[in-house]
Amino acid sequence: MSEWVQRQLKLPVFSSGYHLITDRILEVIPEIRNIKTGFLQIFIQHTSAALTINENADPTVRRDFQTFVNELIPENYPRFIHTYEGPDDMPAHIKASFFDTQLQIPIQNGRLALGTWQGVYLCEFRTYASPRNLVLTAFGEIF
Repeated sequence: MSEWVQRQLKLPVFSSGYHLITDRILEVIPEIRNIKTGFLQIFIQHTSAALTINENADPTVRRDFQTFVNELIPENYPRFIHTYEGPDDMPAHIKASFFDTQLQIPIQNGRLALGTWQGVYLCEFRTYASPRNLVLTAFGEIF
């Protein structure tokens, strides 16, 4: 027998940076515990923030991400035209495209099959962000 579950997760406003949100996701969709084999798809409904999976233990990894990406795509790039919402707007769109709007994570025996040191990040690229909306869809064979 299969199960499909879909939930919305409205994240609070986060500062610019990379934020672990794995626990928030699991709180909103506890039905994952009922799935023996399946997937969780996470989709962010925004164009200036993104999702990725990376190191969940050492916060310096998240700071290094921010440092590197901000140097790669600086807010003060003089040739951007789309600056109506501020100097961080166009860089945020480009950064979001470098990452992704969705993730798909296997579910094994009622748990996300993340590696030991892996966690889901919200990549917030705006200095003055708004709350972010995620659509979480879990599906698979139930116990």
